[in-house]
Amino acid sequence: MSKMVHYEVDLNKLPPLTDEQQAELKVLSNKPDNEIDYSDIPPLDDAFWKNAVCNPFYKSTKTSTTVRVDSDVLAWLKSQGKGYQTKINAILRAAMIRALHHKA
Repeated sequence: MSKMVHYEVDLNKLPPLTDEQQAELKVLSNKPDNEIDYSDIPPLDDAFWKNAVCNPFYKSTKTSTTVRVDSDVLAWLKSQGKGYQTKINAILRAAMIRALHHKA
């Protein structure tokens, strides 16, 4: 049985960088992109993306809003069963993804 160690980091109270870390960041930020060695990073080709999965730990944030919808549309959504707001979100997300893919 292994012990799990859990750390919490407050991103608003990060420890200061050491002089060595600051110097390393300065050197890296001044280096042109064409001098960066990517040879140890595999290319992200179609085969990679074919097997990619969504992050199972990702949970999108929700924002409360007021939307005016036609009565018949709302009645249809509610007639589909419980969770009509989730269905509205799924429909809007599908439209958003289609639009993003058409731009690319």
